[in-house]
Amino acid sequence: MTQTKLAIIGVGLIGGSLGLCLKDALGDDIYITGLCRTEASMRQAISLGAVDEASSDLNTVVGDADIVYLSPPVLQIVPMVEKILPHLKDGAILTDAGSTKGAVYEALHKILPPHIYYVPGHPMTGREKSGVEAATKDLFAHKAYVIIDDPMVPQEIKDRLMMVLRYTGANFTTLDLAQHDRCAAVISHVPHLAAAALVTLLNRSGDDLASCLKLIGGGFKDTTRIASSNADMWADICMTNRVPITDTLHTLQNILGEVITAVEAGDRQAVHDYFSASKARRDSILHDAEQKFDTN
Repeated sequence: MTQTKLAIIGVGLIGGSLGLCLKDALGDDIYITGLCRTEASMRQAISLGAVDEASSDLNTVVGDADIVYLSPPVLQIVPMVEKILPHLKDGAILTDAGSTKGAVYEALHKILPPHIYYVPGHPMTGREKSGVEAATKDLFAHKAYVIIDDPMVPQEIKDRLMMVLRYTGANFTTLDLAQHDRCAAVISHVPHLAAAALVTLLNRSGDDLASCLKLIGGGFKDTTRIASSNADMWADICMTNRVPITDTLHTLQNILGEVITAVEAGDRQAVHDYFSASKARRDSILHDAEQKFDTN
């Protein structure tokens, strides 16, 4: 097997986990360089085994790369590509881990030359912790991983990329750009906003705050766990997926309005039906999903 040269831009949780799993699976058949901003982060990425070489120099990291994996916050992806573009070799494949796809795709296709290929991707995985120190080699295993099947990209390029990504152990699926962004809003983006809203609700409990804090248990911790995620990342996601997110938030607002009306009216049956229907649907969804994906 010819040694694959992979550059990771953003050796944090996602980028670091990718490096760990690929080095574990491929060993010396892959050589991984990582772009890091500080000497400390370079040393950490190397010592953990996420990369073979780390640097803050763009040419050192991407100049010989067959594949460049873009894993910075979403709003930094396009500016980063603009910076590395002069250093990329002909035939280089760009892919990313961005949680939104439409805005990045449109911007990159305005600047990429014909001999540089972009295959949008989104691993549906993560943790509330960030940084390479939180990376694990099995982060992608059995999780959904979306690849946007762009007909403009030659099949041999897609195959070359997938030959490497398949070692993550993820369950790959394809969606179009608009469908991905709509579904991500429902499944991921709005739940994060809702979790943050519940924490904000607690903070606005006024004179009851101290008493509320004494009552915090598993339910509050479970429903707000993802509110501990990286703020920069989630602000970028909201800015790059505004229409699907706001559409979904308005739908959620309407649902909550229906519940408010039922509770105010003392309509126990309506409230019971609300909980019963959501329980049945959730149980059904998770049962079906667990046949295909690890939903933990």
